[in-house]
Parts: sequence; C-alpha cells; structure tokens
Amino acid sequence: MRLPLSNENTELSNPIDYNSFKESVLNDYYIAHYSRQASLIGRKEVLSGKAKFGIFGDGKEVAQLAMAKVFRNGDFRSGYYRDQTFMFAAGMLTLEQFFAQLYAHPDIQAEPSSAGRAMNGHYSTRLIDDKGNWLSHTDKKNSSADISPTAGQMPRLLGLAYASKLYRQNKDLSQSKFKGFSFNGNEVAFGTIGDASCAEGLFFETMNAAGVMQVPMAVSVWDDGFGISVPNTYQITKQNISELLEGFSRSDEKQGILIFTAKGWDYPGLIEMYEKGIKVCREEHVPVLFHIQEVTQPQGHSTSGSHERYKSSDRLKWEEEHDCIAMMRKWILSTALANEEELIEIENKALDFAKTSKKNSWNAFLSSIKTEANQAKTFVQNIVQNNSNGVFINKMIEDLPDSFNYERKEISSFVQSVLRMLRYDRSTEVIQLRNWFVQWQSKNEELYNSHLYSQSELALKNHSPIQPIYKENSEWVDGREILLNNYDKLFSQIPELIVFGEDVGQIGGVNQSHAGLQEKFGELRIHDTGIREATIVGQGIGLALRGLRPVAEIQYLDYLAYAIQVLSDDLATLQYRTKGGQKAPLIISTRGHRLEGIWHSGSPMQFILGALRGIHVLVPRDMTRAAGFYNALLKSDEPALVIEPLNGYRIKEQLPENLGSFTTPIGVPEILKEGTDITIVTYGSCCRIVMEAVNELSKYNVSVEVIDVQSLIPFDVHHHISESIHKTNNVLFVDEDVPGGATAYMMQQVIEEQGMFEWLETPPSTLTSKPHRPAYGTDGDYFSKPSVDDVFNSVYNIMHQIAPDEFPVLFR
Repeated sequence: MRLPLSNENTELSNPIDYNSFKESVLNDYYIAHYSRQASLIGRKEVLSGKAKFGIFGDGKEVAQLAMAKVFRNGDFRSGYYRDQTFMFAAGMLTLEQFFAQLYAHPDIQAEPSSAGRAMNGHYSTRLIDDKGNWLSHTDKKNSSADISPTAGQMPRLLGLAYASKLYRQNKDLSQSKFKGFSFNGNEVAFGTIGDASCAEGLFFETMNAAGVMQVPMAVSVWDDGFGISVPNTYQITKQNISELLEGFSRSDEKQGILIFTAKGWDYPGLIEMYEKGIKVCREEHVPVLFHIQEVTQPQGHSTSGSHERYKSSDRLKWEEEHDCIAMMRKWILSTALANEEELIEIENKALDFAKTSKKNSWNAFLSSIKTEANQAKTFVQNIVQNNSNGVFINKMIEDLPDSFNYERKEISSFVQSVLRMLRYDRSTEVIQLRNWFVQWQSKNEELYNSHLYSQSELALKNHSPIQPIYKENSEWVDGREILLNNYDKLFSQIPELIVFGEDVGQIGGVNQSHAGLQEKFGELRIHDTGIREATIVGQGIGLALRGLRPVAEIQYLDYLAYAIQVLSDDLATLQYRTKGGQKAPLIISTRGHRLEGIWHSGSPMQFILGALRGIHVLVPRDMTRAAGFYNALLKSDEPALVIEPLNGYRIKEQLPENLGSFTTPIGVPEILKEGTDITIVTYGSCCRIVMEAVNELSKYNVSVEVIDVQSLIPFDVHHHISESIHKTNNVLFVDEDVPGGATAYMMQQVIEEQGMFEWLETPPSTLTSKPHRPAYGTDGDYFSKPSVDDVFNSVYNIMHQIAPDEFPVLFR
C-alpha cells in the first residue's frame, strides 16, 4: 500500500485499505506519544533522584516508527541508546521494561535486556534460554545487546549481516539443525547510529567492509546536527554523512552501498524510503545507508546537561517547529485521518499509559528491596530488646536514610555497622542476623556479579579432557602441520565452522597453517579479509550470535590493539551485560611472543588480561596444545583468545592420531619437569627458554620444577601450582610481558588466591622483558627479553639466598 507522500497529496492509492491504514497511522501516533512521554518522565525521575542517569530517544520517534514497519521476524538490530521508539514499535520492549531499566531493576523478568546491569537505553532480546540453549531466531525479532561506546555497535553489525549471506549461499547450512537461525538468508541486520558518531573509525571501517562484502546491512543515521555540544562542522567533512559517503555509492558498473536520505519529520516519506531500501537490501543483499536528516533532540544529549547552553535561540526555535511528532500531527490533520478531538484523546491515553507504566515499574522495583529492608530491620530489632547496645542500635535505625527502602547498598551498610558494633556478641539473635546477611550477600552476588562466563552444560569447565593418541611410528612434522591437519578434520566435522582473516584464505596464512583449506572447503568456509582488525573481530561476534562457529584470525598479537575496544566492550561483557541472555562463542586466533622487531614480537599480556575478563585467554607452548584448545573450544559455548607461539611453526612435533577430537585442558597447568628446589611458572614460548635453562641448572645441582600454566584465564583452577610450592618453597614467574604485567597477575593468583605466601622460603620473584618494546635482531631479542642466561641467573640468585656458601655470588 502506497502512502500519501506530502500534505498536499491526500488521495490514497487503494481506498479499500483506508480503515486499516488509518488504524496503523493512529497507532503509530500513539506509540510516538507514549515514547515521548517516557522520555520526559524519565528525565524527571533522574532529576528527582530515583534514577542515576538518563539518556533518551526523544526527537527520533517518527523515523523509528517507519523503520519498525520493515523489521521482520528473524531480523537483527545492532543499535545505540536512542532507539526506544523502534523497540516499542517492533514489540521488543514494553514501557514497564523501559522504566525498569531506568531504575536498574536487577530482576531479569522485569528488565530482560540487562537485568539492570546496563544504563537505560541499552536494549537486547533473549537469544538463549536459561540453560544456554539457542532459542529460535526466525520466530521473533531480535536485538543484539547494546554498548555505550559510540560506533561500537558497528563491527558486530557487519557479522550479523554476513551471517545472512552465509546462510543463503552455503548449502551445508540448510540442515535442519540451523532452521531456527535463518530462513534462506532473508534476514536484514539493522544498525542505528548518531551522525556525530559517524566520525569514528569503526563506522568507516564497517561501511567499507560491508560495501566490499555485499551483505544485507541497513544503517540508519539519526542526524540532529550535534555530538553532545559539538556541531557537525567539527565532526564530518561537508557536514553531511551521505554526501561524504557518495564515493561508496552503488552504481551500474560497480558494487557499493545504496544511499537514501529523508527528513526525520516526514512520516509518509520515511515509510516509502524504508520500504524501497529494505526490499533491495533483503532480496539482493546490498548494504544500505539511510541518512535521516533534520532530526531534533528536545531534551538535549542527556540528563547531565542542557542543550540551551550550546544551541542558539534560532536553532531551538527551529527544533520546536520541526519536532517530528508535531509535524506528524499536522500531517494527520491535513489528511483528515483524524480530527483534533481524536488526537487529544490519543495523547491523553498515551500520557496515562506512560504514567501508569512508570508507577508499576517503580513499585515492582521497590517491592523486593523493601521486603529485604524490613527483614534486616526485624532481625536488628530482635537484637535490640536484649542487648546493652540497644539504645545505640535504635539510634542507627532512626537515622536510616530515605534511600534505605530502595537501595540495597544502604541495607548492606546498615547491617554491617550493626554487626561491627556487636562483633563480640554470640547471642542467638546476632547469629541469626549474621546468617541472614551471608545468604543475602550471596543473593546479591547472583544479581550483580554472575554470568561473566557461560553457566551452561557446554561451559569449558564441564568438559573432560581427551588426550592426544600416538602410535610408536607416529610421524614427526612441523608444528604448523598439526594445526593444518587438525583444521582439515574440523572443517569436515563442523559445517558451521568458518575461518577468516588477513591472508588466511588463498595462501593459507602467513605461517601456512591453513594451506590448501580454501581450495578444499571453499571460500564461504575459509576466506581472506581486508586489513581491518576491528571489524574482523566484529564480523566474528555477529556470526557467533547467529549460531555459527567463527574463528577470526588476527595476524599478529601486536595488532590485536586495533580490536581491543571491540573485544573488551562488546564480546567480553556480552554474557554478563545480558545476564546470560546472549552468547557469542567466537574464537580469536593469533600468534605472538618472539620474532623480530618492535611490532612483531610483542607480548602485551597485561592489557589483554585487564581488558578481556569474560574471554578465555589461552597461551599454548606448541601447536599440539593449540590444536587441542581449538578442539575444546568448538565443543563449548564460550569465547576465547588463542595465542599461538610465533616461533613454533617449524619446530617438529609428533602428529596425533585423533586429530579433531583431542583437547587441551583449559585452566589446568602441566608440569613439564619435576623438581624439589624451586618452582618456575611460565607459559608460551618461554617454556622452551626455561627448559633449556633448567637443563643447565641441573649441572649445578639445582632441581627445578617447571610448570606451563597453559591458560591465563582461567588460571590453575585446581591449584596445582600451590601443590608444587608446598614442595619447593620457592617460586619464580617468567614471561615476555613488561615488568608488573602477566607475571604480577600470576603472582597474585598464586600468592593471594591460592594462599601460598606462608609456604615461601624466599620472596616470590619475577623475570620479565624490559619495559620497552623488543629491539630488532638476535642481540635485540637477547637483551630485551628473558634469555636462557637470564633464567639461569634468576634461579641461581634465589638459591644464593637459601645457601650462599654453595651458591656464591657470580657477579653484581
């Protein structure tokens, strides 16, 4: 059905549909109004202190209504924090859920997007059930989980769109097991972004990749002319993103992106534009950009400021006149779809609905907290009756702040203050309060700290390791061949396995660990990408969200820095910020540690460990262990970073018989050599350096136990290292990171988590690289990173502390 395109054109092309058309328009007007009221009320709730912060979608209502009309079951959204009207119109968010998120309600039933873990405006739908099993995506509309960093939603969007292309073109994915993920690749991935955020590199990288790959990705840019207070004159060349991207535009001769523009207040024009653009996007798998211009932002950027401070009086007047809901109202009246009285009735109904929803959400949020507050008070009042400190405790009750009834923080502080005062009291009433508090704290642990990692049966912790099997005559091959043959088996067994990265396809990787696999399994299974690390990772996240098993290769560990924001803010937090509602079991494969020069021999483990909690970090010492990690991860549903040792591809290893099935245990160290004098804890390429040094130390009667931790996250889950230190009473941590990096992390895990300090005869020691990038060449490596001599001297110096006569000073 074609809509009237302007206020002058009031004739409908199909009068028979008039009643349904009118009903649709007025329902949209109703949604727009209650969404606007939600924004206005939400701001007041923040300013009153009920909510901590507010950022709302006012001014974008009409364009989002139009976009929602072409959003179908199976489609995905990857948006940003102003999409509330779209979420309402698409049926993925209720008004009560909107307010529940504003109040940070930690109940997943009340606030299914994040269980109160993300601030308001951060939306998602449940993609997996409570047991971690995939729900059908084709039976419903889907939203990947939002993040705050501007343009951070874009890399994931590329992968969500690319999945549709794979589901359409890869016939192996038509099996019944994939039925709930796609309907012949007809799904569109919808992205939304503010115009100022288009200045971010992630936006340009994603748009370029989409144009190259030709995937069904539809990006809507809400252009309100500002990035917080900074106007577009400082943001974007030409101050117009659609003009700037004209070089990306599709033509008859060359593939590219379709670009559409419309005014954010033109309801019929927006609907016609979206219908036209999404039809091509869905059917032909062509990326589309919708530049929505002349959008307003009635309340400014957020509750933390006022847009009157940076917008001129003329601009503010223009925004009031061109408010999209006011313009829609004029259009409705001009087309005689409703009269003034009907619209006032709709507006009043919308206001009442918003107020009622706010009240219901607030009461639901308060209910459980008030119950817990009353329980705490009751336990404390029981103590007061028979305690000499009763008068002081009563005073504490009288001084409780108003927030006691809606902040668990106040309940916790109050109870702990009482228990500190009664620390010597062993009465029944005090013991009851202590027990209640411990149980209550455990409940809060689940509410606020759970689901950083998978809690499903597929979680890595639930898998038993499968050892490699060797025959007497098993062949010795280059380490790269272990990986190559193992991938060959995996590709044959797992149709949803996809590997991609720079140079990984046609030439089989810079280290030939994928040689010939593209020719054998096809470009849809293993393929090259452009030089674009951030969107390689984003591509993997989107594919993993849609039920595929991607391995995204980052050519060198040093280049992971390009993608660290995407990994840290998006992938690492995904299960946590949805409280187990979404998962993306992406494997990031890279290689690092020793090679040559500043940018190819990095081992930046400190910033990886700090940034990637929520992703397993695995550091195999050879390619057999690396292959075992890949096998284990593909049986699980958790994301991981696997760092292959860069100097191990040409070192000979014995070829296992059970390729594709043996696994390397994750979180379980391996003792490479037993000893009695000192324990050395290390990983990756350092294992070979340490073992060579240990052989030299044995000539001087030093017995060293060498432990390869194998994985840094998780770290030694069974505390095997503590058992070693019980025996040796001395420990040295060795790696190639900077001082205070991963060695400090390992020391904290062993000394603090495993309680090993009291067993040490000498202070715990570390041996690391220098605090600069390694210099080029053999000597550069020798003097920059731990060497065999360095390991020998570190151990010898520890032995000197124990037995100075037997191990005299060699040099100062």
